[in-house]
Amino acid sequence: MKLWGGRFRKETNSLANDFQSSIQFDQRLYREDITGSINHAAMLAAQGIISQEDAAAIHDGLVGILTDIEDGKVQFSADNEDIHMNVEALLTARIGDAGKRLHTARSRNDQVALDFRMYVRDAVGELIGQLLELEQVLCRRAREHQNTVMPGYTHLQRAQPISFAQHLLAYGAMFRRDVTRLEDCRKRLNECPLGCGALAGTTYPIDRWKTAGEMDFDRPCGNSLDGVSDRDYALELLSDLSILMMHLSRFSEEIILWCSWEFKFVELDDAYSTGSSIMPQKKNPDMAELVRGKTGRVYGDLMGLLTVMKGLPLAYNKDMQEDKEPVFDALDTVKICLPVFTGMLDTMRVLPENMRKAAGRGFINATDCADYLAKKGLPFRDAYTAVGRLVADCAAKGKTLEELSLEELRAVSDLFEEDVYEALNLETCMGQRKSYGGPAVEETGRQIEELTKFIEEYSHG
Repeated sequence: MKLWGGRFRKETNSLANDFQSSIQFDQRLYREDITGSINHAAMLAAQGIISQEDAAAIHDGLVGILTDIEDGKVQFSADNEDIHMNVEALLTARIGDAGKRLHTARSRNDQVALDFRMYVRDAVGELIGQLLELEQVLCRRAREHQNTVMPGYTHLQRAQPISFAQHLLAYGAMFRRDVTRLEDCRKRLNECPLGCGALAGTTYPIDRWKTAGEMDFDRPCGNSLDGVSDRDYALELLSDLSILMMHLSRFSEEIILWCSWEFKFVELDDAYSTGSSIMPQKKNPDMAELVRGKTGRVYGDLMGLLTVMKGLPLAYNKDMQEDKEPVFDALDTVKICLPVFTGMLDTMRVLPENMRKAAGRGFINATDCADYLAKKGLPFRDAYTAVGRLVADCAAKGKTLEELSLEELRAVSDLFEEDVYEALNLETCMGQRKSYGGPAVEETGRQIEELTKFIEEYSHG
């Protein structure tokens, strides 16, 4: 007989039972469920709601169940629907009536809300750790390439000279925001729903602050209706993970371009590449492509749960059983993408000479040429027009700006002097961009230092 079966005269249809059972996926919440139950029982005893003897029996029984689960000795049953009822049924079978008292002043509604929050909270910590490992690799690779000139792009057209370090540090800034977003999510979710009951609390004199504090929550949820029906933290997590995957996907797209023969800015290590079954010359960036592809999967998880939640009245509805699989799937996906991506980036061979060669074409020092004239006194808009004429001439002659003679330069402005060639040097162009956040060595050095401090702060936080 089911634990909730007192009101029913017929057994649940077998197909319906399998349909509404969630044990196949929520069994991964076993540790959180047992932790919550141990603390709930201790609070009940402290408040005189159950005896100390029953609380001790519940504690020992639950610890034994936890050990058996982790040793692979427990077979969960779909007849008991979910992890909560499976654990309670096991406990009652082992310790008798004391196990039946565990559910006093508690509902599966606040129980599952508790378990899920605890699981998400722990998962966020693991994700932050993985992100910090990626940031460490980014810092190391950036230090190696502060002087590596490459073309920066807009509209996928060569635009201005930057360093490879600055390009990497742009992603460092994105992943830094991902860390702080996840940390914000963890702070917001850290309220304890245990004690909210089914929706309206309980008539028992429970101490919700005690259970919240024992499980490292900042406070109990302040409204019992909201406490059992809130899944904002799951949606926030999925949103954060979607943004994180978008960052990984953008980076993957660039790596895919860079390791093509058309760019050849980098070469991926054999350990993070695959071959073709028919074309022996191929070295495919499959890891980057899979990260890019799995981004859509995480987006789908977010949209799925948003759709589940959009029309639900208060408080709990069975629809909310659909919250776990998208969260579990998104977490599992991101947790495998991050270390693979980190390893791929760590072992990737950078080809500075190819980057420099690409930077030499495309007139990416045209803005510097205009700035040169503006610093000589010509209004910038007039300087812009003059350099535009030079670029058109160069394109027609197959030359670069620095290959023009001083006579050709002076044909559009007599402000040009011999020092223009130093101003047009790509290393000079990059090195003079010392504005805050720019690609100059001292600026990328500052960015690396700040990111390193951030990593240390969160690593010890």
